[in-house]
Amino acid sequence: MNKLKIAVFVINMLLGGLFIYAGVQKFAPKTPRSSTEQATELPDHVVKIKAMIGGLKGTEYFWPFLGIAEILCGLLLFTQRYALLGAVMLVPLSLNIFLFHLFLEPHEIGELVLTGFYLILNLGLLAYEYPKLKKAFLTK
Repeated sequence: MNKLKIAVFVINMLLGGLFIYAGVQKFAPKTPRSSTEQATELPDHVVKIKAMIGGLKGTEYFWPFLGIAEILCGLLLFTQRYALLGAVMLVPLSLNIFLFHLFLEPHEIGELVLTGFYLILNLGLLAYEYPKLKKAFLTK
């Protein structure tokens, strides 16, 4: 097995595990905030984040749907056989996560770099499998 295939395997496992964990967290119950925590004035970016996440949760279908999509993509990456499908499905999710941090938390450089790294890894998987994608999407 060459080094590139090993790297792709490791990236599949890391991204797969990350998104399975993130998807499961969508279903984990959250502890309610204390009244003193709720009364404090929040910065503008936190208000925007709470509005966005609250809206996604408020639909009562999208937040669980997002969790299921993250778990499914992670499991597909784990299988190796269907990893390309998982990587393709993961592009809009990882792009949206990166853009979320870019526009709503641009001052959090660590999270921005980390989510950008996840996006680059995801796109790297697609670049590695480009010959297969080319056959699937660029047929004559």
